Amino acid sequence: MKNSSILLIITLLLFTSCASKKYKNVNYLNETDEKTEQPTLNIFTPSSSKYTNNQVVIFVHGGNWNSGDKKTYNFIGRNFAKKGITTVIAGYTLSPKANYDDMAKEIAKAVTWTKEHISDYKGNPNEIFLTGHSAGGHLIALIGTNPKYLEDKNIIKGIILNDAAGLDMKHYLEENSPTNKNDYLATWSNNPKEWKDASPIYFVDENTPKMMIYLGSKTYESIKIGNSRFINELNKYQPNVKPIILNKKHAPMVIQYIIPWSKRYKEILEFMKNKS
Repeated sequence: MKNSSILLIITLLLFTSCASKKYKNVNYLNETDEKTEQPTLNIFTPSSSKYTNNQVVIFVHGGNWNSGDKKTYNFIGRNFAKKGITTVIAGYTLSPKANYDDMAKEIAKAVTWTKEHISDYKGNPNEIFLTGHSAGGHLIALIGTNPKYLEDKNIIKGIILNDAAGLDMKHYLEENSPTNKNDYLATWSNNPKEWKDASPIYFVDENTPKMMIYLGSKTYESIKIGNSRFINELNKYQPNVKPIILNKKHAPMVIQYIIPWSKRYKEILEFMKNKS
């Protein structure tokens, strides 16, 4: 990339950052326990006074359930906020300190916290959408389908999956037994019942929030298989949902959101407009 192009992107990103206000490391658990660190939220609101009672996006990052950091994805918060969306970037406890169930419970609490408090940040508590990449896609799909995590799934107006992993972990782990590699034993255990409980595909029903699904044509084969199986099940209840296939590998599926003018923002805002 030419230096002039890099300079242009940096300038535009800096300009974008001025269009939003950031609230850093907001506690959403409100718990007192022996943990030395609690996961927190970063919240981005539009700076312009013309934006009030905004639709809300909660983004959950990926990282194979054992890595990643919410602060890496502040660009998503800034770019959505520039477009009039109050945006929450959620942190969660990673494996091996937590398993998938702990993570899902935390993300569910992030959603309920947002429902209760987002009006303080120009957000409409009745217009909450979830999006996540990779492991983050798994977690938002899980809390949006498995009834154990949210008493009222109607809190979620829509879900946007971005190259989501783990949509059918039972199927994957039956063929690839978990080991300590990538902390998979800590994340999933060696109990097939847990694998099923961890798999959103087995909880899809008529109450599942409306979904929009992105998939990279060059992503991992396991993600392609999991998405295909999940969409086949989802189509029993949402027959019009088809994956939006992009000519990208796994990581570029989220890196593309660095660019404020990415078509993804327009597509997602259109989905939110039509599904709210």
